[in-house]
Amino acid sequence: MDKLITGVKAFQENIYSNNKELFKELAERQAPEVLFITCSDSRIDPNLITQTQPGDLFICRNAGNIVPPHSNATGGITSSIEYAVSVLKVRHVVICGHTGCGVMSAAMNPDTIKELPHVSNWLSLCSAAQAKVRGRHKTIGDQHLLEMTEENVLLQLKHLETHPSVAEKMAAGTLELHGWVYGIADGSVECYDPEQKAFTPIADRY
Repeated sequence: MDKLITGVKAFQENIYSNNKELFKELAERQAPEVLFITCSDSRIDPNLITQTQPGDLFICRNAGNIVPPHSNATGGITSSIEYAVSVLKVRHVVICGHTGCGVMSAAMNPDTIKELPHVSNWLSLCSAAQAKVRGRHKTIGDQHLLEMTEENVLLQLKHLETHPSVAEKMAAGTLELHGWVYGIADGSVECYDPEQKAFTPIADRY
């Protein structure tokens, strides 16, 4: 906690004091262009990776950057997506996975989390991605972790399209979806290119 407390003091004295006008504007309204859905992993900082400021990203985080398919059950991710798309009118949604994801490792090895019922149920939303990887390789291991991570991002994009608010805006041409994978060790960002059907470096994709 000492690090957090010291950080708050430094923020107030250095960051806030030099950006008072920005924070006054943000106190009145927000108008983010992007809904950024990523993993809860402590090594991922969306604003650091994208070099964005407060107010630029509407961020949702959970274990495994998972988007449950739309249903009548209300959940935090579902309601956040609806709010971001319908009220804030974001124009882009990014689902960002990352290398070395422990959640994806667990999804490939469900026996390791059988004593964690809530985690197990949550990761069942990755089962189709795991099935694809297993279908290609029969036996899967750590060497397939990146492939699992990429397949999970693609699966969650499909889940995202089942949400009526998302489907409506996509049909109107006012919303675009993006699948990314962040490389922790080298700072890379690989982005899914539908034309190539592959993840490519961000500079090549855009």
